[in-house]
Amino acid sequence: MSVDLKKISLDIRCDVLKSIGHLGVGHIGGCLSVVELLSVLYFEAMNIDPSDPKKPGRDRFICSKGHAGPAVYAALANRGYFDRKELLTLNEGGTNLPSHCDMNRTVGIDMTTGSLGQGFSCAVGAALGSKLEEDGALIYTLIGDGESQEGQIWEAAMFAAAKNLDNLIAFTDYNKLQIDDLVAKVNDVAPLAEKWAAFGWNVIEVEDGNDVDQVSEAVRHAKLGVGSGKPTMVILNTLKGCGVPWIVDLGPGNHNCPITEEQADAAIAALRGEE
Repeated sequence: MSVDLKKISLDIRCDVLKSIGHLGVGHIGGCLSVVELLSVLYFEAMNIDPSDPKKPGRDRFICSKGHAGPAVYAALANRGYFDRKELLTLNEGGTNLPSHCDMNRTVGIDMTTGSLGQGFSCAVGAALGSKLEEDGALIYTLIGDGESQEGQIWEAAMFAAAKNLDNLIAFTDYNKLQIDDLVAKVNDVAPLAEKWAAFGWNVIEVEDGNDVDQVSEAVRHAKLGVGSGKPTMVILNTLKGCGVPWIVDLGPGNHNCPITEEQADAAIAALRGEE
């Protein structure tokens, strides 16, 4: 389908702000840094059908950094999986949209995630299962750079390469920040590209992971790796809090921070050029 990915990214970013602003607090920094990726996956790259969310052989997206759930929900709502009005129930009692992804509660979520590292292992398992079923599905998964400090990530990476899971395309949200400080100060994961290559993966680096055109091109390139015998890692250099300067300026403080509806509305107006 032909869509304006820049407009979709704007709509998703604004919906993230609106839903978290309505709640009053949330993992806003790491949600805003992955908007362009979600736009490309849900509106251009993936073989999915919102009218048949359990379709056999569909592509799957597993958000291993499960605290970015609000951004995934915004993408799902804009893609037509459920009414956008439901976004305002984020993390409220009885909601279908908890702060972290839950496959038992949210239409379109393919794996419950949040315990860092585990979603990535599940994605590797899904890719292996798809290979065994020969259903032609591609498995996409997203990890964080702080999450990349987990040993489980590297165990799964080794297994994926050993099993030649070339139907697995992973992304690292390399925004250089985690909950406590700069990733480099806590436990540096650099050089990421060399590490993934050493584990037997194809590696693609994106200079600006918040440029939807660059992300789209990287995903197209990653798909060329299907049949290569290797899984692919796409490293997205992103900005945590992208699109809202005062959130960016919070640094590590934007991992999970308060935001009022007034602040969210002001940020949305600025993004849409309505100031």
